[in-house]
Amino acid sequence: MQKQHILITGGSGLIGKCLTEELLKQGYTVSHLSRGEGKDSRVKTYQWNVDRGQIDENCLSGVDTIVHLAGAGIADKRWTKKRKKILIDSRTQSIALLYDLIKRKPNLVKNIISASATGYYSNRGDELLTEDSTPAKDFLGYCCTVWEQAVDAGKELNLRIVKLRTGVVLSRRGGALPPLALPVKFGVGTALGSGKQWIPWIHIQDAVDMYLHVLENNAIQGVFNMVAPNPVTNKQLTKAVAKQLRRPYWLPNVPAFILRALLGEMSKVVLASTKVSADKIESTGFTFKYPLLADTLKQLYGK
Repeated sequence: MQKQHILITGGSGLIGKCLTEELLKQGYTVSHLSRGEGKDSRVKTYQWNVDRGQIDENCLSGVDTIVHLAGAGIADKRWTKKRKKILIDSRTQSIALLYDLIKRKPNLVKNIISASATGYYSNRGDELLTEDSTPAKDFLGYCCTVWEQAVDAGKELNLRIVKLRTGVVLSRRGGALPPLALPVKFGVGTALGSGKQWIPWIHIQDAVDMYLHVLENNAIQGVFNMVAPNPVTNKQLTKAVAKQLRRPYWLPNVPAFILRALLGEMSKVVLASTKVSADKIESTGFTFKYPLLADTLKQLYGK
């Protein structure tokens, strides 16, 4: 049976790179939409410029599914008014540009699988959050809400829509783990704020596998949490990394007020407590390879 042709936006990011590798390994045809030139000869790269509303119209040729990962990095810079606009526009205008092209070239693309984020729920203490929980009334909640609404506009084009609310993806190749592990390696790892805030984490392999799972199961649609079934607190995560790396864990927590002074409103990224359920994706038959944090860190860092 002929494998699908997948177009990925944001293919140079952590999940995009790993997903591209896995799709190619399994015999899929993969192409990217990017602002720059592609570096992988196995992947055809089409150009677009979201700010200018420019897109190579050939990018949809032969494409069955679009995996939409594009968006400016939430934790890359302080959240000024200008930065907040970039964070929202890079997500909403990019999918709108794709939908505008799909309207002009109908009957090609059948599925849209889009990233979203557990920032949708933001800071909720010990509440167990499901896909039916309400969005937070802060910037993160608003950003994710308008992002998902922009993706849902594809329903009018008779597309199958899947949105994956991504948690903290653990990988040695990028994301949150390397900066968390760096001070631990030097023996100065410590929890942030109270340390009691819940971290909705997932192993990079499970994240990639989840994209494949929803890609290959046409009955799956709607929104799903992309998190492991066993959330941990910030303190538990830092301690587990220290244990895996055989480093001491002895320093007092970094007070929340210091993080707020350093990071401003963006401190919510590390101080928010977001305890997220994985039940819904598991009910579709998805099985996690790394449901436990200790096994995840063991696999990532070796013995």
